[in-house]
Amino acid sequence: MATALIGARIFDGNHMLEGRAVVIENGRIAGLPHEKDLGAGVKAQRIEGLLAPGFIDTQVNGGGGVLFNDERNVDGIRAICEAHRRYGTTGLLPTFITDTRERMAEAVKAAGEALDKRVPGMLGFHVEGPFINPERKGVHNPAYMRPLEDEDIAILTSLKAGRNMVTVAPEKNDMPAIARLARAGILVSAGHTAGDYATITEAIRHGLRGFTHLFNAMPPLAGRDPGPVGAALDSDSTWCGLIVDGFHVSDASMRAAIAAKGIDNMMLVTDAMSSVGSNLTTFELLGKTVYRENGKLTTADGTLAGSDLDMASGVRNIVQRLGLSLPEALRMASLNPAAFLKLDHELGRIAIGYRADLVLLDDDLKVLGTWINGEGSL
Repeated sequence: MATALIGARIFDGNHMLEGRAVVIENGRIAGLPHEKDLGAGVKAQRIEGLLAPGFIDTQVNGGGGVLFNDERNVDGIRAICEAHRRYGTTGLLPTFITDTRERMAEAVKAAGEALDKRVPGMLGFHVEGPFINPERKGVHNPAYMRPLEDEDIAILTSLKAGRNMVTVAPEKNDMPAIARLARAGILVSAGHTAGDYATITEAIRHGLRGFTHLFNAMPPLAGRDPGPVGAALDSDSTWCGLIVDGFHVSDASMRAAIAAKGIDNMMLVTDAMSSVGSNLTTFELLGKTVYRENGKLTTADGTLAGSDLDMASGVRNIVQRLGLSLPEALRMASLNPAAFLKLDHELGRIAIGYRADLVLLDDDLKVLGTWINGEGSL
């Protein structure tokens, strides 16, 4: 039987709607009739608040006390997805950071198993490194960093399901290798890079699609040396991730970047660690202790080590800190990442035929409930 959600305001991905019902059948949205026109034979469920497309996060290192690098298995992925669902994330890429080839292969295999088992919220994998620049290592271990090789490409392209992403430093990798990944369907993103403008734009011509946490782990934009930030903002065919937590990038820089590139190609990412959805005050990350204090994660020397951000907090920050409109914030958290992932034909909107991946928010933009493939959690 079809179910209709009634009583809430609806953001459909573009517009705010009033007095509409969202009819869900077989995990998809079957209709958006006016509530008064709801037909017989449809079970109505009354809700209150704002119903929006579920959030999509392309960079999630961990959550619920679990780090993907440490728990490279279906149970680890399931725990991460469950932790982030509480904050409105209905689709994510568990992210494996710089490590050995053998562990990377295990992570990719686990991602495939999680997709086969239809773990709710699992969309694919993100491998962030080791194909990055030690000069812009951040918290990553430079001992494992190296260029892409044939064996790596074979591992990364071994899954035929999901939307899968790899972060590289273009200046440390051959352009044909980037092109091979892109042709195989891998979403290639630039990050932890010191590449100059010419190198980055050449990578875009070879299939580079995005920029992992823009501004972070890359040189700043300069008048005569635009670098990766300048290349990102100058490109109309790429997407940029922004960590809107008040620690990674200044609010002014983010507003300037959004104004330069346009809202449609900017997406909210969390870069979340295992602390999100847990009571952890410290945790181990590849042999280093990470300290959690007032929403900030750092190693002993003060290096940022991912984030303690969840998507709902990021949406609130976009509105409250950056001063963007609520529709713009919601698009950065749903439709824009769906477009980056080439899933905007079925995710990121509340429209007929789309997957019923939804989030219900209160007036303070706190999460009241979620639906994934029509299955609700209130």
